[in-house]
Amino acid sequence: MKRILILFSMIIFAISCSKTETQNAAATDNSLQKVKDSGKLILGLDDTFAPMGFRDEAGNIVGFDIDLAQEVANRLGVKLEVKPIDWASGILSLNKGDVDVLWNGFTINETRKEQVNFSKPYLNNRLIVVKASDRTDINSKEDLKGKVLGVQVGSNQEALEADPISKEAKEVRPYDVNVNAFLDLQAKRIDVVVIDEIAARYYIAENNVNFEVVENSPLTEELYGIGFRKNDIELLNAVDKALDDMRADGKAAEISTKWFGKDIVVK
Repeated sequence: MKRILILFSMIIFAISCSKTETQNAAATDNSLQKVKDSGKLILGLDDTFAPMGFRDEAGNIVGFDIDLAQEVANRLGVKLEVKPIDWASGILSLNKGDVDVLWNGFTINETRKEQVNFSKPYLNNRLIVVKASDRTDINSKEDLKGKVLGVQVGSNQEALEADPISKEAKEVRPYDVNVNAFLDLQAKRIDVVVIDEIAARYYIAENNVNFEVVENSPLTEELYGIGFRKNDIELLNAVDKALDDMRADGKAAEISTKWFGKDIVVK
């Protein structure tokens, strides 16, 4: 009985310590105030990832994520500072304090959740099917049977070939870059392109081509979020609230339509 009481006391002590640590962390979280005091929100990104964050012909960093972040910064009452970083070591840069957020098509996954906190998802970058608008015979994934499918080599090709529908296609034709796949689609040398949704919608909107997305048949889904340091809860909550407000008042939809021709922001 004595051993049970001792064990029970140890458990209560451990819980009490855990609560105290959490309360202390919350009490010392000045992440939002720190950003406001500095007058800027520093965003870390890979500046080659169109259309999320990339350099235009004049060398300026532009993109969907940049416009979204600029509006959030405006609502927080600070300036946005965009800082290109080595994306492969982005989490290290975040945790060292080099940047305040990682915001550049940052995929949410379980491994990263152990190292950073994520905002609510704001984009679902599905692997989707794009066809010519006049192809009335392709309206679902099942309609890809017997068709020639174009796909960029790498993870997209791997994801497509992992789907059973690829075994029923006439051919899976690999491409080094998506642009060449789209050129072959326009020339009717292939039947569809299998591609990330954000890249597809950006290409269609930018080039005003008669392509369309087969809406009801994504092959995979990949949610994007904003990365924060584990202790920066107040900043995370403030950014989430700003994004929620932008969803509600239509600003997020406006930015999405500018870059993708459609509102694809996760509600």
